[in-house]
Amino acid sequence: MNRVSVAMLGASAALACGVLLSARQLPDEPPKQFGSSITGSFEGWFDNADGTHSFLVGYLNRNRAREADVPIGPDNHIDPGGPDQGQPTHFLPGRQLGLFLVTVPKDFPPNSRLTWTILVNGESNTVPFTLKPEYNVSPFKDEAVGNTPPVAHFFTEQAPGIQGPSAQLSKAITRTASMSTPLELPMWAEDDAKYTNGTNAPLTRPRPPVTLAWSKFRGPGTVTFDKPRPALDTLQGGQVNQPYRGKATTTVKFGAPGDYVLLAMVEDYSGNGGEICCWTNALVKVNVTP
Repeated sequence: MNRVSVAMLGASAALACGVLLSARQLPDEPPKQFGSSITGSFEGWFDNADGTHSFLVGYLNRNRAREADVPIGPDNHIDPGGPDQGQPTHFLPGRQLGLFLVTVPKDFPPNSRLTWTILVNGESNTVPFTLKPEYNVSPFKDEAVGNTPPVAHFFTEQAPGIQGPSAQLSKAITRTASMSTPLELPMWAEDDAKYTNGTNAPLTRPRPPVTLAWSKFRGPGTVTFDKPRPALDTLQGGQVNQPYRGKATTTVKFGAPGDYVLLAMVEDYSGNGGEICCWTNALVKVNVTP
C-alpha cells in the first residue's frame, strides 16, 4: 500500500464543518483555487525506543493557488494537551505527507485519542490520532528491499545525522539570522540508494537518489528561498544500489523579524509513491533580528 493510500486510511474520521465523518478518508471536498478548507491527515503511528509512541501527521490544503497562515489557538489546536503540540501554522497548497510528529507517553491508552482542528475560510475540520493496530507503520525500514531513509546532516557534515521522520519542535536545530543577510542552509545526505516501486519493476526513468525540499513551517513574515528544491551535488554513488553521498545548499531571506521554523524534507528513490518509508524530515528554528 503506498503512502497516499495509507494516509487516506489514517484519517479515519473528521469533523467537517462540525459534522463527524465516519469514512476512513479525508473529507471528499473538491479543491479550489482559494477559499477552501484545510484538513489534517493522520498517516499512522510507531513506537519509539524509549517506549513512547509517535503520531505521524500531515495535511491537505485544498486551496490550489494559495498558501495559508493559521496561528496556534482557536483556529489551529491539538487536544488534549494543546493548543500547541508542534503543528505548522503555515500551510502549503495540496497534500503534504508525513511532515511532523506528535509524541505521547508510553502509557497513552490505546482507546484514547488526540485531535487536530483547523478552521480556515469558515470551515472547520478535525482529525483524530489513535494507537489502533491497523494504523501502525514502519517509516524507518521498507519491508520489500530493506530500504532505509536518508541520513541528513545540517550546517556541517560532522553534525549528528538525522534519519527518518523526526520533525518536532523539541528536536529542532536552532540558528540566528538578520533581515539584512541571507541565511545559508547547507545539507549533506547519505543513503543506501535502494529502490522499489512495490512491483519489483526496475527504475526506468533516471532520477536523483536523494531530493531535498525546504519550506516555511511557522513564522510572522514571508520566507524566500533562492532554491526551495536545490539539486544535490553527488559526492559518491549516483545509481541504484550504489551507496550515495551528496550535498545541497540554499539560502533563505525573511520578510520580517521574529521567530521562524523551517522544514526540510529529504526523500530517497521511494519519493511520494513508496510505502510509509523512507524519508527524513527536520525542523530548523531561526530567530531573525532587524
